[in-house]
Amino acid sequence: MPHGPTRRTVLLSTGAAVLVAGCGDGGDGDSSEASASPASPGRELAPTSDIPVGGGRVFTDEKVVVTQPEQGDFKAFSAVCTHQGCTVSDVRDGTINCACHNSRFRIADGSVEQGPATKPLPEERITVEGNSVRLV
Repeated sequence: MPHGPTRRTVLLSTGAAVLVAGCGDGGDGDSSEASASPASPGRELAPTSDIPVGGGRVFTDEKVVVTQPEQGDFKAFSAVCTHQGCTVSDVRDGTINCACHNSRFRIADGSVEQGPATKPLPEERITVEGNSVRLV
């Protein structure tokens, strides 16, 4: 006795179609989009002149903060506060500051100067080539 698909069959078929479509790569095999992402190696963040000595600059889109504790010594840290995940707001008076709950981190090593955060900001990799600070 023939009968049509059950509700279960239809849902499974629909789910499989969505799964296949969600896992596809566009069909051309070209992975150049991945290398064009904001965090791709060697991407210029700023000229060195934009990072003040004794201070730094927050790059919100990249979620990175770059500091220059001493002339020519550039450091980079995650801009995501280790307390509750807010993006840090600014760099001033030798600290990286989170406006959400007033945590402060030292520009030289990302360590906590003032809580409530208890963990340092993780280091990020940068290179300085000529007058350019680049995210690795």
